[in-house]
Amino acid sequence: MIWCVAWSFSGPEVLPGGNLFGLLIIFHSAIIGGKLLELIRIPSVPQLPPLLGMLLAGFAIRNVPYLSDYTQVNSTWSSILRNTALTVILIQAGLGLDPQALKNLKRVCLRLAMGPCLMEACSTAFISHFLMNFPWQWGFLLGFVLGAVSPAVVVPSMLLLQENGYGIKKGIPTLLIAASSMDDIIAITGFNTFLSIVFSSGGILKNVLVSFRDIFIGVLAGAILGIFLQYFPSEDQTKRPLKRAFLISSLSVSAVLGGHRIGLHAAGGLCTLVLSFVAGLNWSTEKVRVQRIIKTTWHVFQPLLFGLVGSEVSVASLKSNAIGICVATMSLALLIRISFTFVLMCFAGFSFKEKIFIALSWMPKATVQAVLGPLALETARISAPHLESYSKDVMTIAFLAILITAPNGALIIGILGPKILTRHDPSKINVELTKVELH
Repeated sequence: MIWCVAWSFSGPEVLPGGNLFGLLIIFHSAIIGGKLLELIRIPSVPQLPPLLGMLLAGFAIRNVPYLSDYTQVNSTWSSILRNTALTVILIQAGLGLDPQALKNLKRVCLRLAMGPCLMEACSTAFISHFLMNFPWQWGFLLGFVLGAVSPAVVVPSMLLLQENGYGIKKGIPTLLIAASSMDDIIAITGFNTFLSIVFSSGGILKNVLVSFRDIFIGVLAGAILGIFLQYFPSEDQTKRPLKRAFLISSLSVSAVLGGHRIGLHAAGGLCTLVLSFVAGLNWSTEKVRVQRIIKTTWHVFQPLLFGLVGSEVSVASLKSNAIGICVATMSLALLIRISFTFVLMCFAGFSFKEKIFIALSWMPKATVQAVLGPLALETARISAPHLESYSKDVMTIAFLAILITAPNGALIIGILGPKILTRHDPSKINVELTKVELH
């Protein structure tokens, strides 16, 4: 009956070849792919993240003969859905920043959040400039795509270790959970800045000033809206967590999509982050309930996001030598990131083994790459077709980064954690847990 009603309203959109039909196939295939991966359980081997199954499901739909001909989604629809998924990620990142945890962890959390991300962005720009002949601005754009770590992989793995008492005396799981949201914020902000520079006409100085203008507008608008949401809806209203989740979601989606519409590309994302963080400061215990509602929304957008990203990659368009160069670029930058993370942790009071664990745990990539990877390709198709070759390489590297680092990162954390970290009884140690939700 639902299909009949949809057909009566949209006509061919719900038939094979239509956008709604394509979205339904990708959505359900991604869910099935994620569930199938959850069923694969190998003794003494950690569970692989379901997002990998979702990604492979979308990839299979795109590359299976005949099926790909009838499963197509308009680029505008795809772009809106991915930007909405980015908004959900940013809301969770903003709400997940726990001021108390950040205050307690102090400098080491900032070093871990900022240092590896910026180092990987710079090293990727340098390597891709000489290895892939990327212009510098494209190299930095690619670097910030790869620079973000995935809380969807790191957070559940750290929570499991924390529940079992591994590394809790020195707060290693709490440190990684708190830093993961900040890491995403820096990567997304850097990407939006260089996206504006790459696709803007004019001199570099003008583009940099425009980017700073967008950042200022985003932070100011986010602070104002965040203060508004601290006190509205008022205390005398019922179902406030639901209303707050609706308000923060609608305002954030409007900021991100509206920012792209009027040309303020970096402002929308920053507005969402600041809005979510400032609003959550005054929500006390209700903040957790709002996060749970937003997390439910993420369960809808996660299969759509990874399914759509997988469906963007065509085997026919990939060249064997290009794949090798892309993997080499990503691997070299990742090696530099891991080494730099180890160096940063040398003055934080951790043992040699603990520093190795933190460095290797800071490598999985997934959600941010799935959102940012296709954005450059979509922008190039609309406004600068001559730059499409660079954007396709960015998309390919983002896909390969998820495919390689997400499962390997989950396995490394799950296997090395119990072997490297010291175990203590959780009931005897006060564990301060940040309120980060999975994203």
